[in-house]
Amino acid sequence: MADADYPIETARRTASKSKIRVLVVDDSALIRSLMSEIINSQTDMQVVATAPDPLVARELIKQHNPDVLTLDVEMPKMDGLDFLERLMRLRPMPVVMVSSLTERGSEITLRALELGAIDFVTKPRISIAEGLQEYTQQITDKIRTAARARIGPRRVSPGGSLPALRDPLLSSEKLIIVGASTGGTEAIREFLIRMPSDCPGILIAQHMPSGFTKSFANRLNSLCAIAVSEAEGEERVLPGHAFIAPGHAHLQLARSGANYITRLSDAPPVNRHRPSVDVLFDSAAAQAGKNAIGVILTGMGKDGAQGMLRMRQAGAWNFAQDEASCVVYGMPKEAVSVGGVHAVLPLQDLAAAVLEHVAAYQTDRAVRV
Repeated sequence: MADADYPIETARRTASKSKIRVLVVDDSALIRSLMSEIINSQTDMQVVATAPDPLVARELIKQHNPDVLTLDVEMPKMDGLDFLERLMRLRPMPVVMVSSLTERGSEITLRALELGAIDFVTKPRISIAEGLQEYTQQITDKIRTAARARIGPRRVSPGGSLPALRDPLLSSEKLIIVGASTGGTEAIREFLIRMPSDCPGILIAQHMPSGFTKSFANRLNSLCAIAVSEAEGEERVLPGHAFIAPGHAHLQLARSGANYITRLSDAPPVNRHRPSVDVLFDSAAAQAGKNAIGVILTGMGKDGAQGMLRMRQAGAWNFAQDEASCVVYGMPKEAVSVGGVHAVLPLQDLAAAVLEHVAAYQTDRAVRV
């Protein structure tokens, strides 16, 4: 694949000007047919071509200049990750990965997000007609989001974790509550990799389907100074530990005596999501109040905005990721617009700002004592 194959300067269409032009890449003819039927059923998008493998896709990209690419994570003739890496280097464009519900599929998908894919969906269950309407909304929503997303090189934190807080009591009092959606896997990684081993306990709601959150947590655990795991419910929220909401349940903060604990709920989706950021933020407002620090990261939609406002009203201090560093400036923008945010900062500065706020609380407490 030569550099000339993918000119960087391309005419990006948007849904407001014309239909979103989609190229579907999948080795299954049945999947290609189903994806085409789903996408072409929408008035604002169309499939301009389909490809059975990356080699064919390469030529079709040059021919059709699509706005969005849907890409199977496991492809013949050329590894899907190799293709994606070259594509994002030579001809950056919005890519939505189509992943299988397997451990290998989830690991490949997480790597694809690191390489620059905007989002992913799981492969549709072709043999079952029920649920197709929900799947249609899911894939088409993600294509619309991808068409508007910010495309650029992924930044990797140049260093390790920030200096330790060295105040066990302080870390036990404070909690960090995080919400994210589209682009959030990499934003969360950037945020957590900077956290020292004695940081306050962290609870995270990331919009992600069941089957992927455990792999996501394991990947973070291998990279960070803190312990990261998928929440199972009823765990004590301790300093130096982060809990990721499982893809099948809402994550909530609860109390057991003097301790903060995690709690899972199978209540209906909120804002069309389970886990929902609003559910997590609401529980933090109710249970932690001024001891909570809220962080809202990149994502499409409004989930988390009202919950962050309620956290602020309960005494929490809240941060939002700025537009320039977001893949999609949706959730942070909504949280700012409703008045729930105290400070808006670039992603690379958020971890330090949160820890500075914790340290300021320590100083203020010492003065009051």
